[in-house]
Amino acid sequence: MNVTGKCFLHVDMDAFFASVEQHDHPEWKGKPVIVGGLPDERRSVVSTASYEARKFGVHSAMPSAAAYRLCPQGIFTHCRMARYSEISAQIMEILSQFSPDVQQLSIDEACIDITGTEKLFGPPEEIARQIKAQIAEKTGLTVSCGIAQTRYLSKIASEIKKPDGLFIVPPGTEEDFMMTLPLKKVWGIGKKTLERLHKASFYTTKQIFEKQKELLCIAFGTGTGTFLYNAVRGLETDSISAPTHSISNETTFPFDLTDRYTAETALMELCYNVYFRLLREKSYSRTVMVKIKYEDFSTVTVQETSDEYITSADDLYRRTCALFEKKADMTKGIRLLGVGAENVETEKAGGQQTLFDFGEKKKQAVENAILSLNEKHPEIKIKKARTLDAPKKQKITLFLLFLLSFFPHKTATAETP
Repeated sequence: MNVTGKCFLHVDMDAFFASVEQHDHPEWKGKPVIVGGLPDERRSVVSTASYEARKFGVHSAMPSAAAYRLCPQGIFTHCRMARYSEISAQIMEILSQFSPDVQQLSIDEACIDITGTEKLFGPPEEIARQIKAQIAEKTGLTVSCGIAQTRYLSKIASEIKKPDGLFIVPPGTEEDFMMTLPLKKVWGIGKKTLERLHKASFYTTKQIFEKQKELLCIAFGTGTGTFLYNAVRGLETDSISAPTHSISNETTFPFDLTDRYTAETALMELCYNVYFRLLREKSYSRTVMVKIKYEDFSTVTVQETSDEYITSADDLYRRTCALFEKKADMTKGIRLLGVGAENVETEKAGGQQTLFDFGEKKKQAVENAILSLNEKHPEIKIKKARTLDAPKKQKITLFLLFLLSFFPHKTATAETP
């Protein structure tokens, strides 16, 4: 590929969660692995399916019970977000060695501006091969790469030859490339947009390409019309050119939550997962988001930005509870809760600093120590006691009493004058 202008390389992990599980459990390699909820858990869904499981029709967002019917021999396992975040951080570290401009779009994909790096690392395809080799060596996982003159096209290109693929869109062939794609492969055209296109008798990218921008805006609105006009020409689109990074975690409950204490306990665990991902990625955020889905499937989200950065997991939990208090309707059962840190930054910008330290530095030191321990010994799980279930709490209490029995103790007696 001869580079005369901008050049972007999109890196996308292959069946990321499932691939991590197969790597960590070698006996699962070559077998259908389904990550998410278990089939016997109410409302559980598939998060990621290995390529072996996809052959049976299993896909993400599918109910786990349906996945089991399609693939009863599948290996079902829960998500381990801490482990996936750890691997993700290693991958982003590798990417940062090839360019100072790395935009992480999600936990398992990123877009790199490699313009002008040829003298250091060779032509774009050679850079992609080096990245693929380093990721395979350090994590044992495969990635698919796409190379093009726009971020948008590089994203689409990375999907063409999955898994473990590399696809290049040479300069000057962007429009021809887009004409070969079915509409469902055009990134940004979701199910609802596809239905609208079909209702308007648009079935191919070429049919959209032949229409004037003004006509598309009249038919689909200014935003969607402009997007469609740019997309079928392989031009940059706002949907990927300036993404904001966020870190979030959510959980769907087997039964609707109806009391505030249980809901806030669930929020505590979500907050700790989110904050330790922030720590692991060495990132910062001032914006907290809370998502609530009720039993009737109605969903509310609320977010708030502070002048001060989130300083600890407890600080994130305090802010989350304040937002939950404002928006939660406890007259309805809660089906799902989510917590997110939005507008994540890799460096702290100027902002208001706290005048006094109310124990936050001590909390930060403890949390960094926990993070270090977890990275060295992932088998050790340190959690807030409140987030443990009753049997675990009972076991811990009995263990502590057992330890105390080995220490001599004094019996208080009344003194006689």
